[in-house]
Amino acid sequence: MPFIRLSGSVLGAEDAGRSTRAKLLFLLFNSGWDIHNSNGGERITLANIEEKIKASDAFVFTPDASLEDMFKAISIFVGYQTLDHNLFGKPTVILNSDFSWDPFFQVLAHLRTMGTVKQDHRDFLLSASSPEKVIKRLQSARSKGLPDAGREEVHDDEEVIPGDVPPPADLIGNVCVFCSATLEDPSYIADGEELGRRLADNKFGCVSGAGKSGIMGAVVRGSVGAGGWTAGSNVPHIIKLEGLPEGLSRFWLRDDIYTRMEVMIENSDAFIIFPGGAGTVQELLALMIFKQQDNDLMKDKPVIIFNRPDDSGAGFWDPLIGLLKTACPPDDFVVATSLDGIDEELMSKFGG
Repeated sequence: MPFIRLSGSVLGAEDAGRSTRAKLLFLLFNSGWDIHNSNGGERITLANIEEKIKASDAFVFTPDASLEDMFKAISIFVGYQTLDHNLFGKPTVILNSDFSWDPFFQVLAHLRTMGTVKQDHRDFLLSASSPEKVIKRLQSARSKGLPDAGREEVHDDEEVIPGDVPPPADLIGNVCVFCSATLEDPSYIADGEELGRRLADNKFGCVSGAGKSGIMGAVVRGSVGAGGWTAGSNVPHIIKLEGLPEGLSRFWLRDDIYTRMEVMIENSDAFIIFPGGAGTVQELLALMIFKQQDNDLMKDKPVIIFNRPDDSGAGFWDPLIGLLKTACPPDDFVVATSLDGIDEELMSKFGG
C-alpha cells in the first residue's frame, strides 16, 4: 500500500481539529493509504526530513497551520522546484477548511508576481476545503501526475572545484545571505554585489547557498571581488540547475537541501534575508522555528530582513513580514529597508 505523510498534531481531547483529523484518517485509510504520523507525534528535523520524504508517497497538510507546517509545505514545494528526484510523482494536498493557510498562499502568490517564483504554487500544493475533497485531489493527482516545474539541468555538478581556505584571523564573523538565485533584475543584482562588497570591506565572511545565478551569484561576486572570504553549501541536483560561483574560499557539499541549510546556519553568526523566492522563505522559516525552540544553532544570531521598497514604497517582503508578525515574537527578526540599514544592524550587533 502507498504511504501518506500527515502533518499537524492533535493537542488533547478538546482540540477543535480532532474530529477533522479523525475523519481524514478514516477516509485516507479507507481509500487504500497507510498513514505516517497519524497521531501527530513525529518530530521532523533538518537531519531527517529528506528520509521522511523518501519514505512517503504523498503528503497531506491539515488546518490550523503552524510555522512548522508551513516550513514543511514550502520545503516540499522547493523540492518540486529544484527537481528533487525523491519527490517525483508524489502529490501534496493542503486541507484549508479554516483558511489558516491563506497568508502562506498569499506570500507565494506575491513572490510569483515579483518574479522569484516561476511556478504557480496552486499546481503543486493542491488546496482542498474538506476531507472528502482531499481524497479527490489525491486521486486526481495520482492519476494525472504532477506538472513540469519548467526547469532544466544546464550545468555539470563537477564543473567547479572550490578551494578550502580557512577564514582570516581578522574576520569579525560570518554573515549568511539567503536570497534569490533566479531574479536577474539589474537593480537587484547591483544591490547583491554591493552587499557582498560591504561584507568584505567590513571584515565579514559571506556565507551563501553557493549558486552562480541571480542575486546569490551577485553577492558572492561582490565579496570575492573585494577580497572577502566566502563560503557556501549546495547539493548535486541544484548545482546542475544553478551552477557554482567562482572564487569560493570554502565549500560544503551536502546530499539534500535540509542538511545544506543546517551547515550554513552552523557556520554563520548573522543572517540577511535578501529578496528571494520559495527557498528563501523556507530558510527564513527554519531560522524562526529554531529561535522559538531556543536551538543553540540560533543563539544570539540576528536575522535581518531586507524589505527592499519599490517605486511605490511597497516592500518586497511585506506579505511575509505580515505573516511572521502573527507567528513570531517581535524580537526574533529586524527589518531594514536599505543597505545602509543592514550595515547599521550588523554594526549594532558586532560593533565597529
